[in-house]
Amino acid sequence: MKKWGLIVIVTALFGWAVYDFVYEGESQEPVAEGEKMVAEGPATEEVDIGLEKGQQAPDFTLQTLGGKEVSLSDYRGEKVMINFWATWCPPCRAEMPDMQKFSENEDIKVLAVNLTETEASEQGVQSFVDEFGLTFPILLDKDVSVANQYEVNPVPTSIFVNEEGKISSVMLGAMNYDMMVQRMEEM
Repeated sequence: MKKWGLIVIVTALFGWAVYDFVYEGESQEPVAEGEKMVAEGPATEEVDIGLEKGQQAPDFTLQTLGGKEVSLSDYRGEKVMINFWATWCPPCRAEMPDMQKFSENEDIKVLAVNLTETEASEQGVQSFVDEFGLTFPILLDKDVSVANQYEVNPVPTSIFVNEEGKISSVMLGAMNYDMMVQRMEEM
């Protein structure tokens, strides 16, 4: 029994070390406290884009496991939970059954962004999806550019986006079903 506990701990530490190594290699300049990213569209209206509550969530486009392109902006007008995860992450595994149950709620859409660059293979991601019977979109962040754009650390990280595309809340770490429902109701 002690042997299995040790194996689980070593595996978790190894996964964390790999994740940390991947993100340490990225040279990104963090947005300073209080600094805002502003995007201007064809209209004269400025849109406050950022990662703080009330700011417009940065748009992104990724492919699903099935090869379909999906953008966050496709879900404008709907509540969205964006979850950043990986198959090697024990807390991610733990929250998946609750996330599947939560995704069956008609009041919100779940977009699960897999940190594919940190995975052994896309087939491993598909096997994970099959094992848990996941039916919500699994988006592949093959170069972790979206995870970097959203400054994801640690995994899992969940970002709740309201119908207007604005960030409602950010949750670092695993969530259970009740926590997901509470965050959705607060939107």
